[in-house]
Amino acid sequence: MNKLVQALEEAGFGDRLISEKQLARIVGGGAARRYGLVNRALKQRSLVRIKRGLYVLGGKQATGLHPFIVAQALQPGSYVTFESALSYHSWIPEAVYSTASVTPKPKAIELTTDQFGHFSFHTIAVERYGFLESVDRIQLGPSVALVAQPLRALMDLVAFRKVEWQGMSWLEQGLRIEQSHLQALRKPDFSRLRHVYKHQKARNFLQALEADVMALKSAGKV
Repeated sequence: MNKLVQALEEAGFGDRLISEKQLARIVGGGAARRYGLVNRALKQRSLVRIKRGLYVLGGKQATGLHPFIVAQALQPGSYVTFESALSYHSWIPEAVYSTASVTPKPKAIELTTDQFGHFSFHTIAVERYGFLESVDRIQLGPSVALVAQPLRALMDLVAFRKVEWQGMSWLEQGLRIEQSHLQALRKPDFSRLRHVYKHQKARNFLQALEADVMALKSAGKV
């Protein structure tokens, strides 16, 4: 077994992402020695580079790591949202093959990895104090990812696309969200997001959606 791989597995990084700092701490020695070990492992495919300074062990470890964890490492401080979070919560029926996140950084970026597919990081106009409102820390294997709750993911999509309220049809037919998911929402779910978005169009959408959902509840259709 490659010495670097053995050291990483013994340190508990068999199914975790590995940064340059972690490599330096685990392997020790000088930069030249570490560079040689890394290059040898990369050539043997026992170590896989996701991007500069970010690695994962090859084989089953590389394919078993959840893409949401990779997204978190690619853009620290971001959270998974849009269709990626809606699919994770089973709010939309389609499988999503790209991991979409919102980042606090001012510039949107996209990148594709061989092992984990496509990643996109977007910016939306939200109040600073509300950036992580209705975003949960979710345990995925040995690591944690930040993932938007369903309503937050939906409203992020609305804000990003600048969608105006068109009634339930856009949600039920366009996104294929089942009415039962919408009816399960409660007033606190809406109130937590009321002052998150900067643009009035998104706030108006949230207000109209809440009114329609509450009307359905009061009509006894839940």
